Amino acid sequence: MRRNTSITLLSVGHACVDIYQGSVAALLPFLVSERGYSYAVASGVVLAASVLSSVAQPLFGALTDRRPMPWLLPVSTLLSGAGVASSGVNGSYALTLVFVALSGIGVAAYHPESARVARLAGGGSHRAMGVFATGGNIGFALAPLMVGAVVATGGLGWTPLLVIPALAGTVLSLPVLRGLRDGTAHAGGAPVSGGSDDVASFVRLSLAVVFRSIAFVGLSTFVSLYAQQRTGGGTAAGTAALTVLYLGGAIGSVLGGSLAGRWDRVTVCRWSYVLAVAAVAGVVWVPGPALYGFVALTSVGLYVPFSLQVTLGQDYLPSRIGTASGVTLGLTVSVGGLAGPLLGRLADATSLQLALAPLVLMPVLSRLLFGTLREPAVPRFRGTAHGVGGQAVQTRSA
Repeated sequence: MRRNTSITLLSVGHACVDIYQGSVAALLPFLVSERGYSYAVASGVVLAASVLSSVAQPLFGALTDRRPMPWLLPVSTLLSGAGVASSGVNGSYALTLVFVALSGIGVAAYHPESARVARLAGGGSHRAMGVFATGGNIGFALAPLMVGAVVATGGLGWTPLLVIPALAGTVLSLPVLRGLRDGTAHAGGAPVSGGSDDVASFVRLSLAVVFRSIAFVGLSTFVSLYAQQRTGGGTAAGTAALTVLYLGGAIGSVLGGSLAGRWDRVTVCRWSYVLAVAAVAGVVWVPGPALYGFVALTSVGLYVPFSLQVTLGQDYLPSRIGTASGVTLGLTVSVGGLAGPLLGRLADATSLQLALAPLVLMPVLSRLLFGTLREPAVPRFRGTAHGVGGQAVQTRSA
């Protein structure tokens, strides 16, 4: 299988899984209206899915470091879809929590192994990893549209239809697994050399990702309401701002991979965070329609580093690629999301603008941390090496 074909299939499969990360939050208005949940009770549903998923991702990463588990791709895709699809067919709050938690476990199981497989399938290409990351961003952005189309039409009883993307993603993963088994899934082959683990750099990178996550999660939570205030528009103005934020993320991920082909990843991330500082400041303090331009720049500035940080983490921990992927894709995002309730309380006590102002500092901190990082040694890729069961394995020279 050609490299581009494998990455395209993995990217679409990534979108099919990440739809379910966005679906849980999109279901909340329907849970509130149909079941009479309070906002606090409804927020527990999101907590059950997101926190469990984010904490579990490093655990799955550690497991895949011990032994490659490509079969997790179809199994976890099905589990993520089945959990969300089952969440609306019963009236029990406890069962709803169980089902969304199962979906979160599916999402957690998918990401570390899929990132490892994408790295192999792309032969170490930053552009390929950017395309893979973009698939997830697109899936997340499509979630509200999918849930709205299905549940607004038929109510929560129609949630079983939400399993369709999971079925599609499962089918799309099978040719990639066959390619891995046959040794034809990637043109670049398996990495044959790399450096020793640089734990200190990985920790600093993870902190930078946390600050980036605080900025993005904070904006994605409140930008819709803030756009309505700053532009004087209604709900359509808020929806437009959120859409621009998500679409800019898809563009930024692809752009990051392309820029890393010309300059090293650390340099690209440094300049991206400089752009993000100015852009977030524009979102907070510039009124009127110009706000949308700054939202787009913010999204690009925060998402150009997204896939690059994943591969940097893998190269800082070359002996624990799954763990590195689980932390950069999962745990740090969860920690960043914890800032949301704090921002909400600050907004209640003061104003939404004052609550968003601290977000300007987040890309500043990320940029400062990247100033302490250096580009790690990148593994060389060659023709496929096979381990037990025909799985591609990494070997390093002494």
